[in-house]
Amino acid sequence: MAYIDYYKVLGIDKKATPDEIKKAYRKLARKYHPDVNPGDKESEKKFKELNEANEVLSNVTNRKKYDQYGEHWKHGEEYEKAQQQQRSQQSQQGGNYGNYSGADFGEGGDFSDFFQSMFGGSSGGRSSRGSASGKFKGQDVEASLNLNLRDAAKTHQQTFDINGKKVRITIPAGVTDGQKIKLKGHGNPGHNGGPNGDLFITFNIKEDSEFKRNGDNLTSEVEIDFYTAVLGGEVPIKTLEGSVNLKVKPETQNGTKVRLKGKGFPVYKKEGEFGDLFVTFIVKIPTNLTEKEKELFQQLKDLKNE
Repeated sequence: MAYIDYYKVLGIDKKATPDEIKKAYRKLARKYHPDVNPGDKESEKKFKELNEANEVLSNVTNRKKYDQYGEHWKHGEEYEKAQQQQRSQQSQQGGNYGNYSGADFGEGGDFSDFFQSMFGGSSGGRSSRGSASGKFKGQDVEASLNLNLRDAAKTHQQTFDINGKKVRITIPAGVTDGQKIKLKGHGNPGHNGGPNGDLFITFNIKEDSEFKRNGDNLTSEVEIDFYTAVLGGEVPIKTLEGSVNLKVKPETQNGTKVRLKGKGFPVYKKEGEFGDLFVTFIVKIPTNLTEKEKELFQQLKDLKNE
């Protein structure tokens, strides 16, 4: 199993603070995001490595284990138990089993091979005297799933392939960009009869052409003509559920914001709860005026100056 230096992946020092880790991850994730590099396999691979590195280093406990055990950090505690068992056997039987360091499990060796040698197998011609058998959980698998904003706003099912198997999941309405969920037992097979690893899915929510999301709220911009802004009226407003007519007060200024309560994004796993939609009016100034129209506007100007 090739060793991946998560610090190098994120381009940070081993003494980096949590904020520095988060900042580095966000910067690189934007650069290598699949939506920014469609069809680029190298960028897709880099993006997965970034997610994996962030998952480990952003968690205090995982980071401590990784610093001590390298790529085998998930099984560090099992290794310590095995090492203690070996020392006990050496003491009782006078055997010589060698000495392993916590972070070095052998150049080019496979992870499962290492643990097989520790629990009843053999390595390098050396026979293990231990009779205990260890069951270890399989490796977790990372995957990303792209959704548009409107799909993320409704509960629905999606099916995709992981390790040659079809996995169907129900995606709750309200998932956020970068949110990660765990599907237990859908990762790689376990070792020595141990449980399968888990599948972690990260959601990537594409930007929408009409709405911007801010938590559970949405924002949009709507053009209104000059005359409606001055005299008032009604304009159709698009929401995630369709169009509604919204009253415009007379003398509405450019940049005026109005709030449509409950017309925003659904709240994650809280059925029937929604954020709000904030609409900004953009007043469109008339162009290509006729001489008569210009004359009328001049009369209005003169009246205002009297």
